[in-house]
This record gives sequence, structure tokens and C-alpha cells, in this order.
Amino acid sequence: MNIVLLDAKTLADTSLSPFQQFGQFTAYDNTPPALVVARCQHADIVITNKVRLDAKELAQLPNLKLICVAATGTNNIDLNAAKAQGVTVTNVAGYSTASVVQHTFTLLGNLLGNVHQYIKDCEQGLWQQSDMFCRLDHPITEIAGKCFVIVGYGTLGKAVAKVASAFGAQVIIAEHQHSKTIRPGRTAFESALQQADIVTIHCPLNDKTKDLFEHSTLALLKPSAVLINTARGGIVNEKALVNALEQGQIAGAAVDVLSNEPAQSNNPLLNYKGNNLLLTPHIAWASKESIERLVQNLTQNIKSYVQGHTQNIVE
Repeated sequence: MNIVLLDAKTLADTSLSPFQQFGQFTAYDNTPPALVVARCQHADIVITNKVRLDAKELAQLPNLKLICVAATGTNNIDLNAAKAQGVTVTNVAGYSTASVVQHTFTLLGNLLGNVHQYIKDCEQGLWQQSDMFCRLDHPITEIAGKCFVIVGYGTLGKAVAKVASAFGAQVIIAEHQHSKTIRPGRTAFESALQQADIVTIHCPLNDKTKDLFEHSTLALLKPSAVLINTARGGIVNEKALVNALEQGQIAGAAVDVLSNEPAQSNNPLLNYKGNNLLLTPHIAWASKESIERLVQNLTQNIKSYVQGHTQNIVE
């Protein structure tokens, strides 16, 4: 087997030696669109995290048998073209749950505790100037007792709910927007947002969730509410979020993902100067252990395919 990894840099410094057991293995740190076909020309198996493989590229890769997406989302692959060409596509799921849950509560704790501002104060020498043992310049709020709304109740949403409950929050699971029926244990989307002190997003990005949080949905939130997004950037309209933060429509937000990545200099969130917004560069998934599990799962997907079995096949 000839195996090509198109964006090895996304796997940090994790050992890629497990892939070598299947044949000739070549890894590229990054692959620009213009080089995709040339680098995959003789590949039986292509591993890609975010590099796109559209119908145009696939048509020029007659040897290709398997695409292993090094992520859960497969929107960078033309699945219809792959199927028509007889190319199997696999993905990985669940590998980053612990990492994303940890980062979600790291962001939330920092936001509610204004930790980022207190750190800045210490760096600027304000603690040394204090007339008492501590500083209480910025409000600190607990998770306990808060109405904690989860949008997207898959593996990640369920794991976040468990931790939120452990903190003593009142967990509410939001039903899909515009749903005609409310499933047991869930609350209508609009009603959930109106009750929320904390909203955390864990749903996929698709036609139904794109700009799910825009001016009208953000307007449903209380002025004291905070929004956490570690899912996908396109779920939250960035201009609408900045407006909500500027106008005091919501108290704060923490965002790990943007609609266009890597971040662009004209992104409204990057140009917002308020202290009630925290940004991190799409790292919720990226703990050392998470990436190691990702490589292990990719290896198992390839092994399963080579042995004639089906595992994590994307239809």
C-alpha cells in the first residue's frame, strides 16, 4: 500500500510510525490545493485532516481506494464523488471528547471568574499596590445553580452535561430549532435560550445550524448570559455576536472556532476589544492524549480496511 498524509502538522509531534506497517508511507506537513493531485497520484490511501478532496481532484486519482479523514467532520471530502468512484471514506469520532470537555470548562471558568483580567492585573503590578490581601476589581460568578443550556446533545453534549451537573448547574437540553415536537428530557430551543445563564454549543455545522446564533437568537438570551462555542465557527454569526457583546445584550462569550480558519485579520471577533470575549485558536480538541487517540483510531481504520472489514465508514 502507498499511503500519503497530507497535513501531518495538524497531528503535532505525535509519532506516525504506526502507519508504516501498511506499506510505503509519506507525510507532508501541509499541502496546498495545487499540490494535492501530484502528491496523491500514486496513493492507495490518503489521510487528511482539513485538506480538501473534491470531485475534480478525485477524478485524477485512479489508484485511490481509501480516504481516512483525521477528524469527525467530513465536509472537506466530496462524499458523492468518492462513492461514485468506489473510494471508501472513514472518519474518527469520540477521540477528543475529554479534551473538548476540559477546554469548554476552562473557557467557562475563565470567563465567569474574569481570570484573564486578574492575570493581566498581576502582570501589571496591581496586586502589589493593593491595600488588602486580594483584589476584587472584576466580578466572579459560579457555575453552581446556573441554568446551563446545551445545544447539541451527542457524545460531547452528554459529557459536558455530566460535568455541568457535577458543578451543581441546572442542565437544560435544547431541542432543535423549529422542531415541531419536543422530545422527552428536552426543552424548546427558544425557551431554553430564554432561561439560559450559560449556553454551550456542541452540534455539527450543517445547513440547519449555520448562523444558528444570529441577531434574533442572541436577542433571546438574558443580559447576564454567556455563550461558549467549541463546535464550529459558522454556527455563530460573528458580526451578530460582536454586536451583542458591544450592546451588552449578553454578558460575555468564549470562542475556540471561527467561520474561516486560520483566523483572518478582518474577522469581527479578532477586532473586538472588549474584555468580555475570550478567543482560543481551535485547540479544544488538541490535547496530547487526544491526538494520540486520533492516530490510534486512524491506524485501526486502515487495518480494518486492509483486512476486509468495515469500521467508521462514512456513507
